[in-house]
This record gives sequence, structure tokens and C-alpha cells, in this order.
Amino acid sequence: MPEILFYHLTVSTLEKALPALLEKSLERGWSVVVQTGSEERRDALDNELWTFRDDSFLAHGTETGKFAADQPVILTTGQGNPNNAAIRFLVDDADTPDLNGYERVVFMFDGHDEAQVIRAREQWKVLKPSTKSLTYWQQTENGGWERKA
Repeated sequence: MPEILFYHLTVSTLEKALPALLEKSLERGWSVVVQTGSEERRDALDNELWTFRDDSFLAHGTETGKFAADQPVILTTGQGNPNNAAIRFLVDDADTPDLNGYERVVFMFDGHDEAQVIRAREQWKVLKPSTKSLTYWQQTENGGWERKA
């Protein structure tokens, strides 16, 4: 079972917090899959990752792209792993796929969305008995992360 982390967004939006976490994953040499709950959200993140900072962009693609297997970051609504990623981010109530084969799985949820908070609590309860490495991180006032459990 992979290391599982829950990231509770309290200050910034997913669009502001996710790029930094993706960059850190790539710095570790990991390829990444980001699974969204809808095609609309996937497409919005696709646009955001090209323009999130004036001096940089994150090379990425979607699972519908011709060269998905070659992309360092894939955005998907599905449960597959088209680029053989080591880390998977699940956002916006995405359905949990089979987690075997990943080094790390990150559940990100918006603390201002009660449905997402409830879903994260449910996922935590399901995963806790079978996971050796399960941590909960909450966003700090300055946008960093603090381990809470």
C-alpha cells in the first residue's frame, strides 16, 4: 500500500496550491497522475497549468492526448495510469481507483466545500485500518502545509 496523504485546502484554491505540489513531485523524479471529478475541472486545470506563473509552466497532458504515456503529468477523469505514474492526486471528489502500484497517493479537498470534507472523512475512515502510512496536512495561513495527524 502506498503512502497516503490528505491535503486540506483552507486558504488557497486547488488551482493555486496544486502546481507547487506537482513541481515538488517532478523534482523527486516522479511522474504524476491528477484525477479530477469531472471533464470540466480537468480542462480548467489543463489551462491553468500552462499559465499559473509568468515565468514557468508545467509540461503535462490529458489522458485523451496522443502522447499521454510520455507526459510527466497527466490529467484524467479515469482510473487508469497512462504514464505509469508513481504519485496520484485525487481532487474534487474523484472516485478512488486501485491504489496499488503507487508510491504516494494524495487526496486534496476544499475545506470550504462541506461535501468534499465529508467525503475526505469517509475516505480516511476506509483507508486507516489498512494503511501503515496515512497523514493529514492542513494548509497554513501563508499557504504552506502543517501536519496535523
